[in-house]
Amino acid sequence: MTILLSIIGLFLAAITAPLIVELFMVTVASFLPRRRTRNTVDLASRRLAVVVPAHNEQTSIGSCVESLLASSDKNVRIYVVAHNCTDSTVQLAESAGAEVLVYNDPDANGKGHVLRFGFEHAIQCGADAILVVDADSTVSGNLIPKVQHAFSRNAEAVQCRYEMEGARKHLKTELISLALRGFNFIRPRGRQRLGLSVGILGNGFALSADVLKAVPYDALSVVEDLEYHLHLVLAGKRVHFLEDAVVSSELPVSVKGETIQHSRWEGGRLRVARAWLPRLFKELLHGRLTVLEPMLDLAGLPIAFGMIALLVAACLPLFWMRLYVAVAMAILLTHVLTAIGEGPRRFHTLCLLLLVPFYLLWKLRLIPNVLRASSAKAAWVRTERKAARSTI
Repeated sequence: MTILLSIIGLFLAAITAPLIVELFMVTVASFLPRRRTRNTVDLASRRLAVVVPAHNEQTSIGSCVESLLASSDKNVRIYVVAHNCTDSTVQLAESAGAEVLVYNDPDANGKGHVLRFGFEHAIQCGADAILVVDADSTVSGNLIPKVQHAFSRNAEAVQCRYEMEGARKHLKTELISLALRGFNFIRPRGRQRLGLSVGILGNGFALSADVLKAVPYDALSVVEDLEYHLHLVLAGKRVHFLEDAVVSSELPVSVKGETIQHSRWEGGRLRVARAWLPRLFKELLHGRLTVLEPMLDLAGLPIAFGMIALLVAACLPLFWMRLYVAVAMAILLTHVLTAIGEGPRRFHTLCLLLLVPFYLLWKLRLIPNVLRASSAKAAWVRTERKAARSTI
C-alpha cells in the first residue's frame, strides 16, 4: 500500500511541479526593479499600422477605433479586417475613422487567418511594425506611443498589458479576472525582469515587419498566439513587455460564454502542449536553454486544476508529500496575493478567496468541455460580451 501511495504522490508531484516552479520563478522576479530608458528617439522613425480582426463586432468596433485614434498620430494607419461579417461592423468601423479590409472566406476559420491577411496588407502598404488589437477592446492613451518607442529602440516584438474585467459584477467573474491578471500581467512582468521572452497574449501585441518576414504568421489554431510565440522562441526572437501600455476588454456576459471561452482556451493549450512539448524537450537536450521557461509554462496546469491536484495530494498519508504541498500552496498564495496587489478593490478581492472552493468546483465541471476542445479543430467563434446597441 505504501508503494502505491508513493507512486500516486510522485505522479501528483510531477504534474504540478511545472506550474509551481514557473510561478515561483516569475512571481519572485516580478518584484525585481526594471531598467529605465530615456525617450531619446524619433517616434515617427518607424511606420506603425494597427490591425483589428473583427467578426460581427458592431457593438464594440466604434469605441475600439475611437480609442485607437485618440492614442494615435496621423502617421498610424488603422485597418479593421471584417471577417465574414453579416452585421454593421464595416459601416461602423468606416464611420469611426478606420480603413476597412473586407475578408470573406467561409473556409478560413480562425483568427490566425484574419491576422495573416491583415499583416500581409499592412506590410504591402509600407508598415514597419503591426499592432494587433481585438475589436472588443479599448486602449490607454499612451499605448501607441509606447509601442512606437519600443520599436524605435529596435524591439522586434512587444506585448502590452492586457486587462480583462467582467461587464457584470459577478463573484465568479471577479475571480476569473484575478486569475487572468496573474496570467496576463504578473507572469509577463516576471519574465521581462528575467530577460526572457514574455509571450503573446492574443491582444495588444505587436510585431515588426522583419520578424513577420523571418517567421511567417502560420499559426492557425484556436490559440494561435501561444503557437506563434513558440515559433518566435525557436527562431531566437524575444517579445518585450510594455506594462504601462494597457489594452482592456470585457469578459463574456453569460455563464455559457464563460464556459465556452475557458474551454476553448484551456483545450487549445492542451492541444498545443501535446504537439510542442516533445519538440521543445529535444531542443532543451541539444542545449537550447531559452526553451526551458516556455516548456514550464506549457507543461504547467491551469492554477485551479493545479490546486485541485495539490488538495488531493494533501490527503495522502505521506510526510514528504504534505511538505511538498505546503511549499507549493505557499507559492500559489504568494502569486495570487501579488495579483491582488496589482488590481483594484484589494480588500474586496481578498475576501473573494473565501469562494475559491466553489470556483474549483466550476472548473472541475469544465473538464469534459476542455477535453473536447483539445481534440477538435475549433473555429473562431465570437463570444458575446456586450448587449447589442443601435446600429447605423
